[in-house]
Amino acid sequence: MPVELLLALAAFAFVASITPGPNNLMLMASGTNFGLRRTLPHMIGVNIGFVLMLLLVGLGLAQVFDAYPVSYTVLKTVSALYLLYLAWKIATASPPPTTSGEAQAGKPLTFLQAAAFQWVNPKAWAMVLTGMSAYTLPERPLVSLAIVTIVFGLVNLPSIFTWAVMGTQVRRFLNKPARLRAFNITAALLLVATIWPIMTSSGLGAH
Repeated sequence: MPVELLLALAAFAFVASITPGPNNLMLMASGTNFGLRRTLPHMIGVNIGFVLMLLLVGLGLAQVFDAYPVSYTVLKTVSALYLLYLAWKIATASPPPTTSGEAQAGKPLTFLQAAAFQWVNPKAWAMVLTGMSAYTLPERPLVSLAIVTIVFGLVNLPSIFTWAVMGTQVRRFLNKPARLRAFNITAALLLVATIWPIMTSSGLGAH
């Protein structure tokens, strides 16, 4: 892959990974509510799940969606409903325990839940389809797919880590239940706002 194209790919991967979206908003909320250590499985699940999705789509899974356009509508509907559910979970999350013996009702996403979420995450689909169409080379499809996958994997992890850390930093200022509840409701509303592009886009590759 030419150096110019590789640099453009790295820049695209960084901008796509660092900008707000369902994954980053959920990681920030998780960092705030559960701390960085308990958020790590969620964060790693996002990274591994996205890389696996990128690889499988690059190997031809996207052709299934092209062959059956109705799958766009089905996926958009499932995505919207699941994001609403996650927004409700964030908005109603319990405050962190004030003592070591106090139980906490809420739980962060597990590795498998975060990895599976990528398949109903509209931003992840936009990133995958744009990355595949813009940065894979027809004359060397497998090599360029490997490069795109590696670059995204390397760039995505520190980007999403930043959002989780941001959540832990916000945590110290939200030491009162009322403040934390206000933060959670705001994060939930922002997550709900990401549903609008899903329902108004004509396909998963739309921005």
